[in-house]
Amino acid sequence: MNHFTKDWWKTFALMLGSVILMGFGVSLLVLTEMGTDPCSAMNYGIARTLGWSFGNYQLLFNTVLLILVVVLDWKLIGTGTIGNMVVVGYSADFFGWLWRSVFHIPTHLPLAIRIAILVPALLLFVIAAASYMHSGHGMAPYDAVPFALTEKIKQKTGKDCFKPVRLSIDLIATVLGFATGGEVGVMTILMVVLLAPVVELVGHLFERWGIGKQKEQC
Repeated sequence: MNHFTKDWWKTFALMLGSVILMGFGVSLLVLTEMGTDPCSAMNYGIARTLGWSFGNYQLLFNTVLLILVVVLDWKLIGTGTIGNMVVVGYSADFFGWLWRSVFHIPTHLPLAIRIAILVPALLLFVIAAASYMHSGHGMAPYDAVPFALTEKIKQKTGKDCFKPVRLSIDLIATVLGFATGGEVGVMTILMVVLLAPVVELVGHLFERWGIGKQKEQC
């Protein structure tokens, strides 16, 4: 029980709140019809192709990818891994249902409203994603892979390569999302460009403030 300290519960709450906000952000990005993050864009496209819900496919995708993370660096797995695998997809489904079935938001919103939603939704998602990654409670398999690969490369070459590794993975996901009719758009491209540097920035801020734990820092 000594493991479950006051600080542990604080960072756990940070992680849980962050993954819920990520799902909320994804549901808002879907409303803009301008794309979501690369991973969600890919999973939305494949889920629709298979006739599955986003939450169900996201859970399956992360479960399969989890095997790779176990092989690369099992220390990146924690409560945040399960939180992201389960909570992001299903919270996005829940908020999406809320917008359509409770608030009756139309499928196609006017351009001005979509632009008004776009910027805060993007900032919310990116900051929430970076916060959960640095909470010290583990990462979703998709997010853990670039950290693990970067560390392996750094051990062999001594080079800092997180940004190009994350960029390459996001680009592959974007191409797959586009090919399967996923939520690919200008926001997806912005995510590819912004996510890696924001993750690094939030990590440095958390380290300065003494929040979370940097399990893998390049």
